[in-house]
Amino acid sequence: MDGSHLEQGGSWRPFWLVAAVLAVLVVVDAVLPGPDVPPLLWLLAAVLVLGCVAAGCLSARRIWTVRVAGRGPDATLSVGREQLRLADVDAAHLRAATDGAAGVDAGAPVLGGGWSLPKGRVGLPLRRTDGTTVLVPTRDPARLAEALLTAHPAGAPSTDAPGRVEP
Repeated sequence: MDGSHLEQGGSWRPFWLVAAVLAVLVVVDAVLPGPDVPPLLWLLAAVLVLGCVAAGCLSARRIWTVRVAGRGPDATLSVGREQLRLADVDAAHLRAATDGAAGVDAGAPVLGGGWSLPKGRVGLPLRRTDGTTVLVPTRDPARLAEALLTAHPAGAPSTDAPGRVEP
């Protein structure tokens, strides 16, 4: 693994499900006998409903997308618009948290904002070098922890040849 990791904050599945339901309702309206719903009303309903669902999908993707980029001293973790340099993360605590030997401080904030973790995600605890702890919302904490440790400056492999002794 090269240290890069991308976990989308949301999907477009709800949009396509609602669009399919609306399409079925239009077909049922056309097939059944009796007065039809005016096409302008169907268009207005589709624009309003699909617009609201699309806004929710897009905002979830922007706010809760988790990305690990770079490697070594330039590596960053971003959740939405919030970024954290991996050089400011305690790698030993992350390894201990991965092994189940360390936890999170009570009341630790969620990286990316919000009062609590989004539905379907767990919080991976990260301790900063200043001693504060944050939770990173993720669906796959083991994979994210592996990417963070790979990209972390302390976990990045040395560029020196193995066994080479500097004078």
